[in-house]
Amino acid sequence: MNCTIGIDIGSISTKGVVIDESRDIVARSYLWTEGDPAKAAKRVVAELRDQIDEDKMRIVSAGTTGSARRLVGSMLGASVIKNEITAHAVGTTHLHPDVRTIFEIGGQDSKIIIVSDGIAVDYAMNTLCAAGTGSFLSSQAHRLGVEVEDFGEIALTSKKPANIAARCTVFAESDLVHKIQVGYSREDIIAGLCHAVASNYLNNVGKGKKIEGPAVFQGGVSKNVGVVHAFEELLGMPVLVDPDGHLMGAYGVALLAADANPAPATGEGPFASGAFDFDAALDFEFVTREVECGRCANHCEIICVYRDGELIDSWGNRCERGAIAK
Repeated sequence: MNCTIGIDIGSISTKGVVIDESRDIVARSYLWTEGDPAKAAKRVVAELRDQIDEDKMRIVSAGTTGSARRLVGSMLGASVIKNEITAHAVGTTHLHPDVRTIFEIGGQDSKIIIVSDGIAVDYAMNTLCAAGTGSFLSSQAHRLGVEVEDFGEIALTSKKPANIAARCTVFAESDLVHKIQVGYSREDIIAGLCHAVASNYLNNVGKGKKIEGPAVFQGGVSKNVGVVHAFEELLGMPVLVDPDGHLMGAYGVALLAADANPAPATGEGPFASGAFDFDAALDFEFVTREVECGRCANHCEIICVYRDGELIDSWGNRCERGAIAK
């Protein structure tokens, strides 16, 4: 059976899936990136390998998305490298052809995608501030001495959520400390944080967007039932969360890679023989170097990727003078 691998490399987490010929997920992985996307991608690939039967499943193509998509795409010999907006839209519309709005909140960023007739027609992403993202919730959970995984269930027990200002992480933390000092209960504070995340998202990322149902919520924060409940209250409509919603970027880019031509046999790298070689993907020295090009006034910072000492890819140049021959 021919299969496809998709990897989504984010700043906080790295996700991976393997899909079969029916476009069903047959293997999945979700791990922390821990500041090293190359190592995280290897760990995800190793986990996916453990979940499939290599005698029956042949990986014929790979796709990557996320903040380190070019980097990991070079590692894996990916035939498709796409941005997160495209990947999330493709994955979601495949599962929900009638979707109109996609909410996504990850570890450090968040986005909204507006869909019409199965096509992404508009989108927006958060600014530099990480208020209302997964890392924001994790830091507040640590402050409260609560596991972030328990936030949602605790929030649902609140009778009167506290009003937390979450438009900025600094303001939110100051407000949180004040609420603790004046005696608000833990569940009311947690419910207030969940409500603040949804409100901040809609007032910033979703500002000016026409939000219509069906709406699908994705990303790691979608697993927080307290935030889901807050979205439904604020919008006055149901919000759907898929069991694999946190993997939707990886799933979408896997679908794109499956529809593209199979990775060509290149004589090197994981697809040297035409089929994905897990050993080749996991057992090599991988190095990146930054080179400043001085051939024009742009002074582009060019990222060079080396496998076992050999240059395999480079990017970052804004004109042909900065192109580095492979």
